[in-house]
Amino acid sequence: MNPVLEAIDLGFSYGNGYLFRGVSLRLCPGEALAILGPSGSGKTTLLHLLAGLLSLQEGEVYWEGTPIRGLPEGVLARRRLRFMGLVFQHHFLFPELTALENVLAPGYLAGRVDRALALGLLARLGLGERADFLPQRLSGGERQRVAVARALYLRPRLLLADEPTASLDRTQAREVLRLMRELAREVGAALLFSTHDETLVEGLPILRL
Repeated sequence: MNPVLEAIDLGFSYGNGYLFRGVSLRLCPGEALAILGPSGSGKTTLLHLLAGLLSLQEGEVYWEGTPIRGLPEGVLARRRLRFMGLVFQHHFLFPELTALENVLAPGYLAGRVDRALALGLLARLGLGERADFLPQRLSGGERQRVAVARALYLRPRLLLADEPTASLDRTQAREVLRLMRELAREVGAALLFSTHDETLVEGLPILRL
């Protein structure tokens, strides 16, 4: 099976030494991988390199076999929109938009607006009755689930999540991660996420930083 995402010998330094070096990984459709490490170990930097949000210093990154090094930012952004769903530690929902409108936001950018699909994702995440709620009326766990639905809306090939459960309690964190894994499998996406919590990655392949 051809990999969705491949990284070879990535390295990143800030001038006073390497944050990490020689990092490689390979993810195929339906697979999941956890990046595990304490704060400051480089998890966010690594994910930003893989997402094309930071310029590569050392090594190569391939999206479905295509190297991203040197691609113009506009081309990279368009490919990222269709290829990858992003979930961050903070949900980054638009406060003036409802849960449904937040999920639909990538669709407006891509010209693929499907309210039924968005409502279906919210329902799968237990938010079917909160589709018309503004973010301020949602709990922290509910906001993060809206962010997951938004990331999955365009049926990406890769779901990439940077500490998506860090602001949640243990019960909420386990539930959000379970739903992310389940929905990623349903759409055939690979899942790559970072965490500092070893209890959340039991039974998963792990890359330690």
